[in-house]
Amino acid sequence: MDHHASELSHRFELSRRLFLRNTARIGAAAAGLAGLPSGALADLLATPRMTEGPFYPDSLPLDTDNDLLIVNDAIDHAVGAITHLSGRALSPAGEPLRNAVIEIWQVDNHGVYLHSGSNGAGARDKNFQGYGRFLTDSQGRYYFRTIKPVPYPGRTPHIHVAVSQNGHRVLTTQFFVKGEPQNQRDGILRGLSDAQRDSVVVDFRPIEGSQLGELSAECDLVLGRTPAENGEGKFPGVVARPQFNR
Repeated sequence: MDHHASELSHRFELSRRLFLRNTARIGAAAAGLAGLPSGALADLLATPRMTEGPFYPDSLPLDTDNDLLIVNDAIDHAVGAITHLSGRALSPAGEPLRNAVIEIWQVDNHGVYLHSGSNGAGARDKNFQGYGRFLTDSQGRYYFRTIKPVPYPGRTPHIHVAVSQNGHRVLTTQFFVKGEPQNQRDGILRGLSDAQRDSVVVDFRPIEGSQLGELSAECDLVLGRTPAENGEGKFPGVVARPQFNR
């Protein structure tokens, strides 16, 4: 590994450790969830399904990891409020969904998607990956380092999220920013019930001790019925084909 790649890896690891230290409650919450009686677990509200939109990347980047701030071994990172996005993928009964592929995509700090048809594509931040994916662990956990979403014409700030299992897209949804004034005028968000809205409106909290002003955002993904696991009790974790313009 060359010097630049080693330095980037070191910076990311320090940032990741700070995030994990300040969000240890994720593990505590998971333990508490596992201890709930089965009747309570069965009452988990399914994450609402939402439109994929027209701007799922029409050409995926070479770098599709879960760190959207650094493209390959670039020295510069993306502009925006650094955000550590995490949560768990769960069944309606609260069971973790392991080896599920979580995808996210969003506009850069200029409001431009990683898509040839996005407005202002010429001004896109080349240091922002725009898209990332992560394979959930044995506890159903996922993690991304990205930026706090910003608005673009006609929409409140949001992050697109998709979940795939066994080569099938099983959930397409969006995360929104708690306290964002434009939420009140967003047609997609307003179409949800109060409970559904609460499940996808996320608090972007400052991370204590971060000298970079980093934020943490946590949101679980609760799925409905999903394809059965294979004979070994595992999901292959294959990304499903996108559903363009839906």
